[in-house]
Amino acid sequence: MSAENTTEAAPGGSTEYINHHLHHLQWKVGDSTFMTLNIDTLFFTLLLSALFVFFFLRTSRKATAGVPGKFQTFVEIVVGFVDGLVRETFHGHSKLIAPLSITIFCLVFMMNFMDMVPVDFLPWAWAAGHEAAGHDPAHAYLRVVPTADLNTTLGLALAVFLLIQVFGISHKGVGGFTKEIFTAPFHAEGTVMKIVLAPANFLLRIIEEGVRPLSLSLRLFGNMYAGELIFILIALMTLGSSLASFATWPMGIMQFVAGFGWTAFHILVITLQAFIFMMLTVVYLSMSAESH
Repeated sequence: MSAENTTEAAPGGSTEYINHHLHHLQWKVGDSTFMTLNIDTLFFTLLLSALFVFFFLRTSRKATAGVPGKFQTFVEIVVGFVDGLVRETFHGHSKLIAPLSITIFCLVFMMNFMDMVPVDFLPWAWAAGHEAAGHDPAHAYLRVVPTADLNTTLGLALAVFLLIQVFGISHKGVGGFTKEIFTAPFHAEGTVMKIVLAPANFLLRIIEEGVRPLSLSLRLFGNMYAGELIFILIALMTLGSSLASFATWPMGIMQFVAGFGWTAFHILVITLQAFIFMMLTVVYLSMSAESH
């Protein structure tokens, strides 16, 4: 999130300000203390997904063979870039892999890009509406970056994990897929040695499969959470400051420079994280489709 802000979204000092910005708008399902929904994460994820589907479908239906428009050109560049990477990386045969890769890259990038929204803009608007409805604005929580929520990144990673198993079974068959679990990476000749090495192969396979969703989810979550937190810390530089105060002006200049520098760098981070998530997905799917 950009650091330019009004710093009035939450009352209190710096600790209250940080806690307020890192608290989700939540809804507990019934009386359960276990299942709690992060409404803000679900809302922005669905909204960005709908925008992605709308604009890409609209572009595909209005695509022209002549001189394309600016947005059509942009879409064609993205599609061509991702399609080229998929052709070089994925060695199996699937009509799903290219559309899946484009969807992952664009959707993760859009969710990451919400970090570019000024840190207090949407929370302030939400708090103002909360207050207008007669509620306490101090309890108007809102986080707008879905990938800064571990639930989102873990959900995406688990979906990729399930696709890996589906691709493995579809390319090798149930028998070949099951056999590979107990015979790779340590291969052996003879029935006795295969049985001896089967537990070790199975254990390594469990570790390998478990590490993939963890690494995918934690890498994306960690980078986006850190980026969001740094924007909040930059916003603290002028928290509660008055325009009449002499110290406000140099701190404001420092805040602008820090916010601009981090925003420019963070654009690279959010793009790189979307690219990495997409490429690792393609690599994992390619590995699952290949025989050891």
